[in-house]
Amino acid sequence: MGKIIGIDLGTTNSCVAVMEGNEP
Repeated sequence: MGKIIGIDLGTTNSCVAVMEGNEP
């Protein structure tokens, strides 16, 4: 995850939000 987050903050932000279930 860390690598992906570093590469794409925007896309990862959405993916993380969906996986975490905190923000849409």
